[in-house]
Amino acid sequence: MDQNDRELDEIVRIARAAAAIVMDVYATPFAVEMKGPGDPVTRADREANALICSALEAAFPGEAILAEESVPSGDELAARLQKERVFFVDPLDGTREFADRNGEFAVMIGLAVRGRAALGVVVMPTTGEALAGRAGEGGAAFLEARDGSRRPLRVSAVSAPADATLIISRSHRPKEIEPLLARLGISKVVPCGSVGVKIARIATGEVDLYVHGGGGAKLWDSCAPEAVLLGAGGSFTDLSGAPIDYTGPGLKLGRGIIASNGALQAAVVAAARSELG
Repeated sequence: MDQNDRELDEIVRIARAAAAIVMDVYATPFAVEMKGPGDPVTRADREANALICSALEAAFPGEAILAEESVPSGDELAARLQKERVFFVDPLDGTREFADRNGEFAVMIGLAVRGRAALGVVVMPTTGEALAGRAGEGGAAFLEARDGSRRPLRVSAVSAPADATLIISRSHRPKEIEPLLARLGISKVVPCGSVGVKIARIATGEVDLYVHGGGGAKLWDSCAPEAVLLGAGGSFTDLSGAPIDYTGPGLKLGRGIIASNGALQAAVVAAARSELG
């Protein structure tokens, strides 16, 4: 990765500015509304969304943006998904954890190029850490601490599934992954909120694997963390082992996620195909 990656540096700056808004709201009493069943939203989501979209429009004029709190409908959504470069924005990934004040939430900005995750920034507002990376040839990832210092990110080297640590949703343990864990012999399981925070912990080597059955996850949940994880040497596919297609159709990750350190990916995909069909 180019040490003078101005595009990535600008996106880190924008995500950090949004994280500051999120923390300002976190420090006050705030209301939690429901956009739908199990889909909370707060003032932090909306204000961070507005800042990120405005800043991206200023820094990257004319680029397509799909952000969770300002999704276009119908033909406009389809048109944006077909653009060569599309920013996917989750202004507050882990709103439930934000509301519970447990610290497990993130600000995420990802860029897909020709339907593949290419660049991502995931900022953890409570720690001040920003993870950033580029996927593809010459890709790499780094963690920027609150003081601005940076260190390279590299996934773990665990290759035997029975030795792996799986990170799963804090709010619910999906029943469909129990047979998968049994088949793989996985016994070490860590609960955590926020897709971004989970995958960040794979990118830093703290854990080895994340499996998501599909559920309510959308493309803005995966684009930024996928690029970071790929840059750190990991792998990111759907449950069948196919890459995530950021051209849609639609925004839902209906085919689930397997994210790992790479060394585990083939075994987990094979087990998922057997157990989950």
